[in-house]
Parts: sequence; structure tokens; C-alpha cells
Amino acid sequence: MKSSYDPDEAPDPKEWLSIDEELRSLLVEEYHQKAGIKLPNVRLHSVFHVVVENQTALGDETPVQRTLTRLMEEGLDRHDAVHAVGAILSKHMYNLLKENADSGNNNPTYYQDLERLTAKSWRRGDWTK
Repeated sequence: MKSSYDPDEAPDPKEWLSIDEELRSLLVEEYHQKAGIKLPNVRLHSVFHVVVENQTALGDETPVQRTLTRLMEEGLDRHDAVHAVGAILSKHMYNLLKENADSGNNNPTYYQDLERLTAKSWRRGDWTK
């Protein structure tokens, strides 16, 4: 069983998905605490890490793994790339809640924003548009 998490090292997809969701979140929280990273809400932050890692572990089922790879090729470290994807995810979740969107498939817009995301746009803060 996985006993630690490091966002700069991709977890083994099968191993990652085999552990309990709560444990995944606790591992992410533990990483940030041990690294001395102060967060306004470590629980919420860890949830976004977990969702991004879960989507990454799905491989080609989503564009997340491809996006992480591309962002790292553009110069982000893996942890920053996870944050960039998590930011896009949080924006879409916020919009779904704000717009009280139906339960239809809202993934195409999320996936399009992931495809448009670049290391340069992340660094500039242009990802919010």
C-alpha cells in the first residue's frame, strides 16, 4: 500500500486508484504539511490534488495526463502542473455551481480549457479567461 505522496513524482496509476479516496487525500495533506507549505485550506487543496491525480491515472480517458506532460515539457515542475490543472478544474466546478448547471456532460468545456492551458498562460495568470 502507498505510504507517501510526492506531487513531483507521478504515482503508479493502478496503485493510486487502488487505495481509499480518504487515504489519498490524507497522503496529499501530509506531503504539504511535511514540506512546510502553508495553505488557507489544506483539505480543499488536497481534494483538488486527488482529483487531478485520479484523472491522470485514467490515462487517455481524459486529457489531464497529456496536459500535465505538455506543461512539464513547457517548463513547469510536476507539482506546479498539478496546480495549473487543478485551477482549471476549480474554475469549472465554480462555474457549474454558480450557473446551477444541469447534470449533462460539461466535460468538453473543461477539456478545451485544458488544451488551451500553457505554462506561459499559467505563469501570467491568463488561465482564468
